[in-house]
Order: sequence, then structure tokens, then C-alpha cells
Amino acid sequence: MAIINGLIGDFGKYHLWLCFIIFPNKLGAAFHQMSIIFLAPPPVYYCPNNKSCCDEPVYDKSQYKRTIVMEWNLICGNAWLKDLTQMAFQFGVLSGSLLFGIASDKYGRRPALIVSIVLEVFSGIVTSFLPDFWSFTIVRMFLGASVGGVMVVGFVIVMEYVGKCRDMVAAAYHVPFTVGYMLLALFGYYIRDYVILQLSISLVNIVLLVYICILPESPRWLLAKQKTTAAIQLLEHVAKINNKPVDEIALKVELYQLEHIRQKRGSFIDLFRTPNLRKNILVMSFTWLVCSYCFYGVTYYISHLAGDVYVNVIASGTVIFMSCFIAMPLIKFMKRRTLLVMSHVLSGFCLLTIAVMPVGRISVGFGCLGLLFTQMVFIISYLYCSEMFPTVVHNAAVGICSMMARLGSMLAPFVADFGEFGEWCPPVAFGIMPIIAAALGLLLPETKDCQLMLTIEEGEAFGRNQSSRRTENNASIGIT
Repeated sequence: MAIINGLIGDFGKYHLWLCFIIFPNKLGAAFHQMSIIFLAPPPVYYCPNNKSCCDEPVYDKSQYKRTIVMEWNLICGNAWLKDLTQMAFQFGVLSGSLLFGIASDKYGRRPALIVSIVLEVFSGIVTSFLPDFWSFTIVRMFLGASVGGVMVVGFVIVMEYVGKCRDMVAAAYHVPFTVGYMLLALFGYYIRDYVILQLSISLVNIVLLVYICILPESPRWLLAKQKTTAAIQLLEHVAKINNKPVDEIALKVELYQLEHIRQKRGSFIDLFRTPNLRKNILVMSFTWLVCSYCFYGVTYYISHLAGDVYVNVIASGTVIFMSCFIAMPLIKFMKRRTLLVMSHVLSGFCLLTIAVMPVGRISVGFGCLGLLFTQMVFIISYLYCSEMFPTVVHNAAVGICSMMARLGSMLAPFVADFGEFGEWCPPVAFGIMPIIAAALGLLLPETKDCQLMLTIEEGEAFGRNQSSRRTENNASIGIT
């Protein structure tokens, strides 16, 4: 709906204010997504009679006073349970992304995000006081669902307001997450008890309850749902703040609603009916899976690789933070496919290098570089996926890719613990996947400066005759 940005501008004072209130919710998302690093760090313990496993181990509490591993003896035969709790959390993120995405389409972006925030605060606090592993894991799964809703719906709201500079705003949207990841190291450093840590990172999010009073609805959603009067009032309010004329907003919106022909929506099945679209969605789905698999797995792995865990987290967080700003100019000037394949190859090379060198600062450095390129793949994938598929199946395509990303994050903790089979196992298991994804990425069409598609027919033909489709066009991206 280009009419909206024609009336309120592409990026003005109101857009800046909206980013200011929406972006901080990514801090809480990072706290909960990455908190497993300090909730369940590798334990140091010994058993009576020099046994390797026992029912009542004595834990070394010089670094951590209490973790979920110590609390419920998640060692030896039960060690897999600490990975299960993170897998359940990521399954919650997957479910929340889908359910709150559907709810935001049906009931509105504003109520969906508010419910997500309320659930995040409530479930986060409750998780802090649960007495046993299974209740902790189940409630934390609901916490994951709220995090999925917060990330997805918040992104949707911002993208549905912003105009031509969406690619830059989309890249900037990842910045608060990396800041939250680095701040988590400070929480973990000063709070060595998992109960207090979980409670602290949950209470921080209470400030987001202000959304109940100040969060606006999406004008695009209002127009799509034929709530024309409410849309006009909102657009006039935004236009005034952005110093845009408001006199003809009502007339233009009403004429648009009368003239607009509703495009028939496609479904996820349409993505698999024809060979070209099927190839594109399968390759992109694998790309998203590899991104999430490497990002969450490697962050957990290198945080405990060598040296001080807090320094490692801040170092890797700083590198990921830098990747957001490195990606911005590259997205503007480089081709999508070239940037995607290059980032995958460099990520895989860095991770595989860890396997052949001794554990130490250099291996941590290569791990951080691997994360930098993995994060760049994440950023370009959001944009690339949205340009590659026609409007009628855009949401379905992003939804499928998002599901695959969550599947990757569910597998990651188990792979990160492959170190018990050999120090080389985790970096090899992580490093091979980006190389495979890079090879498959060569099969994708180039989308930079190409006109966005509307129909399934255009999507199926896309990539076969790109030379006839080149045009100056600003990318439009969104996620539901």
C-alpha cells in the first residue's frame, strides 16, 4: 500500500519515535533467548569415592552459586535435560511466532504485541520460582512463545510504517538484540544465582507494559480490515507529527479503498506446486535453518570454549553488533546472492578452522568471526526472502522459513555438546552446514533492483528472464 507512505512519509519523527518504543523489546528477547548460557553452564563437581557419577555430587560454587544443573543434578545420564529445556524454549518461540502472527492478522498488531508482552513478563517471573525441572521447562516453553510473538509482531509494526528505507531499518532492528546479549553478560557476572538472574531479566521487561497506553495500531492492517475511519484518524495524527499535509488524507484513503481490488491470496501449498518456486523455498528454508542453527549453537559453544565466559559473551556480542552495521552498506551496494554465498562461505571457514587449532583466544576469535558472518546471513536472508517471493505467498514463504529457523535453534544446543566426543566435533558439525548452504545459494535468483512480484506466475518465471525485469526499486520487507 504505497499510499500510506505517500501520506505520512517514508521515515519521519513519528517513525523514529515508533522505533524508539518498539526496538527495546528485542533486549528482553535476547535476555531470554540467550540466558541458557548462565542458567545451565557446564558444571564442576566431584563424587565421593572418586566416582564419575553419583546421586549426590558436590558442586564447585566458586563461580556459580546455583544453576539449574546444580539444582536438579542435570549431569551424567541426565545431562541431556539441560538441552531439552532450551529445545522446549525454542519450540515455544516457533509456536509463538506462528500463533501470534496469525492473531496479529486477525485481531490486529497492537493487541497481539500487548498480549505477547504481558505473557513474557508473567511467565518470566513465574519461571523464577518453579520447584522442579519439568514445571520450569514447561513454563519456559510458554515464555518462548511470548518471545516469538514479541519479535515477530514488533517487526511487523515497524515495517508496516516505514517506507523506502526499510532495508536499513530491518538491519537496525537486529541491533538491540545484540546489545541485550552483551548486557546479559553483565547480569550473569553480578548475579550468580539462576533464580535471581531469571527474575531480574524478567522484571526489566515490566517497562514494556507501557505499550498498553502508547502502542499504535498498524494503518495497513486497519485498511486491510476495512476500518477506514480509524485508519484515517491514525494517518492524520502521524502526518501532523511528520509535518505532512492532512487536508486530503481522508479523500485519498476513501478513494483508494473504493478503487483497490483485493488480490487473491495464495497459500503455502502454492510455493511447492511449481518447480522454480519449490526450489527457491527449499533453498531459503535451509538457509534460515543453518543461520539459526549456527548462531545459537556457536554462541553457546564459544561462550564456554576457553577463558572467561563473561569476556567471551561480550566479545562475541560486540562482533555480532558490528555485523549489523557492516551489513547495511553491503546490502545497498552488493548483490543479494553474492553477499549471501560469501557470508556463508566465510562463516563455515571460520567455524571449521576452530576444529584444527588448540583451544584458546585464537579459537574464540575465529568463533566470533563465524558469528559475524552468520549474523550477516540472518540480516540479508530477511530481505532476500521477501524480495524473492510474490506478494500473494509472501507471508507463507517467510512463515515457512521462520519455522525452519526455529528448528535449527532447537537442534543447536545438542550439537554444541558434541564436545564430549571430541573437541573437533562441534565446530565441524557447525562449520559444514554453511558451506552446504553456500553451494545451494548459487541456485537462487538475484533480486537486487528487480521489480517485486505480485502473482504466482511471476514468481515461477522469476530468475529465468531477470534481464527483462531489472528496474529501480526499493525493497519492501515484512514478517508475520
